Amino acid sequence: MAKQNIPTTQAVRELQANNIAFTLLSYRYQNGGGVSVAGAAAHALGLNEHEVVKTLVMTDEKGNPFLVLMHGDKQISTKALARELQVKAVDSCDPKEAQKHTGYMVGGISPFGTRKKMKVYVESSVLELPNVYINAGRRGVIASMAPDALIRVLGAVPVNVAI
Repeated sequence: MAKQNIPTTQAVRELQANNIAFTLLSYRYQNGGGVSVAGAAAHALGLNEHEVVKTLVMTDEKGNPFLVLMHGDKQISTKALARELQVKAVDSCDPKEAQKHTGYMVGGISPFGTRKKMKVYVESSVLELPNVYINAGRRGVIASMAPDALIRVLGAVPVNVAI
């Protein structure tokens, strides 16, 4: 991989440690404005929002945190997710809790190199993409890679919960 002028994060270190081929892309991160982080990244980098994978920090009814990887242009059906996980309910973490569990700020959350080891679920159709773009652990930094890295490094479990 060619030398890039992008800061190294825990996510980048984990990808390198696992010999994952990836390319880092940077864009100017802007908070708010009614556009999702995935949508803003896709627009700034000229990508299809469907291929930009967002990392969502969720909890079950007992407060156990986990990650869900979802297409940037889709939402999660929490009812379907709870059924798939065989729990009563799931909910999104607030930004402070998400940062506590992952070590990353909202808008820069990567499933790689998280502070706390968590179970990872991935929308199954994400794995069918030829390439994914996922946050690399800092706002404004995206890693491009083959989707099989999500299974190989994270042990991500496929689910069907997109709406």
